[in-house]
Amino acid sequence: MKETTQTQPGPLRVSASHRELLDQVLDKWSLLVMEELCDRPSRFNELRSAIPAVTAKSLSATLRRLERNGMVERIVGDRRPVSVTYRITPLGKTMREPVEALLAWTTTHLPAVEAARTAYDERADGGGHAVQSRPPD
Repeated sequence: MKETTQTQPGPLRVSASHRELLDQVLDKWSLLVMEELCDRPSRFNELRSAIPAVTAKSLSATLRRLERNGMVERIVGDRRPVSVTYRITPLGKTMREPVEALLAWTTTHLPAVEAARTAYDERADGGGHAVQSRPPD
C-alpha cells in the first residue's frame, strides 16, 4: 500500500502590496458596496439608500478606490442630465469566493473569538486597565 503524506503549507508571506490591496478592497464600506453591486448595477444615490450609514464623502472615496483597483466600473450615460452607474467588474466578481470563505470562518469561529475577548477584557480590567473590545471605526 502506498503511503500518503500531507505536505505542510509554506510560510505565509504577506507583502506590503498584499496589505495595501486587502486594506483597500476589504474595508467596511468596500465590502458593503461590492455586496450591493453583485446584485445589480447601481447609481450613487441608490448605493447611499442601500447603505444608509455611509456618508457621501466616504461612498465617493470607496467607489474611486474600488474603480482604481479594477473591482468596480463607472459608466457615464450619454443622456442629459448625465447619469453615472456603477457595476462590479469580472475581476470584482472573483472576490466573492474568498470573501465568502472569510465570512464562513467568521461565522464558525466568532463564538471562540468573543469568548477570548471577554476573557482578555476581564483579565485587563482586573489589572486596572481600561480595555476597548474593538477598535473604533
